[in-house]
Amino acid sequence: MTDSPKPSADSADNTSIEAKGDSKVETRTVTADEADMRLDRWFKRHFPDVNHSYLQKLLRTGQVRIDGKRSETSSRLAAGQSVRIPPLAAWAAPVKGPNHGSAQGAGKPKGMSDKQIAELQALVLYRDADVIAINKPAGLAVQGGTGTSKHLDAMLDALRFDGSERPKLVHRLDKDTSGVLLLARTTFAASKLTELFRGSAVRKIYWAVTVGVPTPYQGKIDLALAKEGGPQGERVAENKEEGKRALTVYSVQENVGKQAAFVAMWPLTGRTHQLRVHMAAVGTPILGDGKYAGQGAFLAGAEVAKKLHLHARRLVLPHPRGGKTIDVTAPLPDHMQATWKYFGFSPNLRDDPFEDFE
Repeated sequence: MTDSPKPSADSADNTSIEAKGDSKVETRTVTADEADMRLDRWFKRHFPDVNHSYLQKLLRTGQVRIDGKRSETSSRLAAGQSVRIPPLAAWAAPVKGPNHGSAQGAGKPKGMSDKQIAELQALVLYRDADVIAINKPAGLAVQGGTGTSKHLDAMLDALRFDGSERPKLVHRLDKDTSGVLLLARTTFAASKLTELFRGSAVRKIYWAVTVGVPTPYQGKIDLALAKEGGPQGERVAENKEEGKRALTVYSVQENVGKQAAFVAMWPLTGRTHQLRVHMAAVGTPILGDGKYAGQGAFLAGAEVAKKLHLHARRLVLPHPRGGKTIDVTAPLPDHMQATWKYFGFSPNLRDDPFEDFE
């Protein structure tokens, strides 16, 4: 009696899948924004709970395929390709998107109440298919770290809206700095925006109150900075030998004698804590910045909040898909509005005091 021919690996895989219920096999189409993405990264986006070893097993047994062909974790995807998804373990929950279920995406973010979601969404200043701009409140960290359990990065699903992807961070603001923060809604936009922020195409206008008045009233600070450790956590300091060049232009808008000033700043480079260190270095620290100026950052007898008075007022940059300019302005936070009123500063001065700067 002759043995029956053994089934090929491919036919064995098909039999295995059908035994689990072929109706559960799913096909997802690679979008234009996902072009050139590695398969393992694409899978992590759509199925965040699927770990590397589980994905490798699915690929090794031919259960995950691209356009019907076996693939590897490092395979690069092209727009329009079909990815075959076999029945997955119960714990491998998918992320829904435009090709597979609700347009609301991943659903309600974990650990957030309806009220918290509504409060975060109310911070949106601008939104289109690729970009979201929010007015980040002072005190909210952008990313997690030692001793930081609440941060924006963990709440980004609440800003998904009708998008198929989770928004992505493309730049940062200090925890205690408020103002315009840009998020990318697509992989394409994230790549383009990251590139723009690394270059000189983004105009970032900050408003601050300084203790003392910078002289001259308009100027440029060119001071190399380097990160260093310390008991107060991450700090940045002047370091001419090992630091990276940091450039800031500033303009005094109004002042109260020699006591304090309303200063507009434009960081031409994007070093950590750049504006805070630069203003402290020229002898006029930002009001409330005890980290870099100690008690010198506070005004004795002044009825103003002891919070940091630094606000990312305006952001101007080309749209990642070209054709138009994104121009977003964020209103001052409550504590800075109160300080503006206390000193009599005008909240309606022109938003770009550097329009003549070259």
